[in-house]
Amino acid sequence: MLIANYYSNTDIRVEDRPVPQINEGECLIKILASGICGSDLMEWYRRDSVPLVLGHETAGDIIKVGKGVNHLKIGDRVVVSHHVPCLECRYCQRGHETMCKTLHSTTYDPGGFSQYVRLPEINTRLGVFPIPKNVTYEEASFAEPLACVLRGQNRAGIQKGDAVVVIGSGISGVLHIALAKARGAEFIIACDINETRLPWAAKFGADVTIKDASSISGELLDNIGRKADIVILTTGHPDAVQAGFDAAADGSTILLFAPSDPNTTVQIDINKLFFKHDRTVTTTYANSPNDLKEALSLIAEKKVPVADMITHRIALDEIQYGFDLVQNGLESLKVIVEPNRNGTN
Repeated sequence: MLIANYYSNTDIRVEDRPVPQINEGECLIKILASGICGSDLMEWYRRDSVPLVLGHETAGDIIKVGKGVNHLKIGDRVVVSHHVPCLECRYCQRGHETMCKTLHSTTYDPGGFSQYVRLPEINTRLGVFPIPKNVTYEEASFAEPLACVLRGQNRAGIQKGDAVVVIGSGISGVLHIALAKARGAEFIIACDINETRLPWAAKFGADVTIKDASSISGELLDNIGRKADIVILTTGHPDAVQAGFDAAADGSTILLFAPSDPNTTVQIDINKLFFKHDRTVTTTYANSPNDLKEALSLIAEKKVPVADMITHRIALDEIQYGFDLVQNGLESLKVIVEPNRNGTN
């Protein structure tokens, strides 16, 4: 089979590798759609692990099942989760499944940017989700990123009538905008220093789009007479974080949805936060099985129109071009890799 082996953002090599052999309790998936995630391009996060096969936003068909696998069958259309929690530890029992040690130790073999993937026993048991009949493989590949967004908004507590600010309007920001709109947000401002992204933000629900984050507060006051109930940061740049805090109303929630580069720090006045603002500052990472199920339902019900977010569909041998598109951020919103396009195996 063919795989895309990642060495760096500018060095991704399509190579041959044997199709993985499955064992008892496992299954083999033919990957038909795999989205490129912004996190796939975090070189500083990957450099100690290369080469590796990335890709975790995957959908495909089950083509083999191991002995003892009774809940799945050959031909099932599925979304497969690369990280799964144990659902039994203290973290899982308290609703913090993404802090589960099992979740951080599980993955599939070799990765979504390959023609076939072997799912280990625990992933086969807890991380396979049927694709609804009215959902395409491409749409289903959005289940993982949408599940992360859903988890973040559940933590932030977005309600009908809220004023929401989304800083960073790449695909994560656009998914946040679309979901906030579906949840009844009254007013949404989207901000990004890359102006080419702002039309996408407007298309999927932003009422106002701006490039200059320092003007968010003024736009809120001019349009609705108050600051934001919810601020979502899909970038960890210190200037963006500061602008997010400035745009947040008293009693609001600020969701940090992205990491910062290493050694980056942001100063927060704890006394002001404590005495004057009564704000909640929270983070979320990854998603849980229940988040994934709910995300698939949202996609099936067309409440979040993910199909319209796809700008590029590429074959596996074009993956370097796909990474270049995502990195420059000028032409693409969502790039979907189709590892088995053109009838390859």
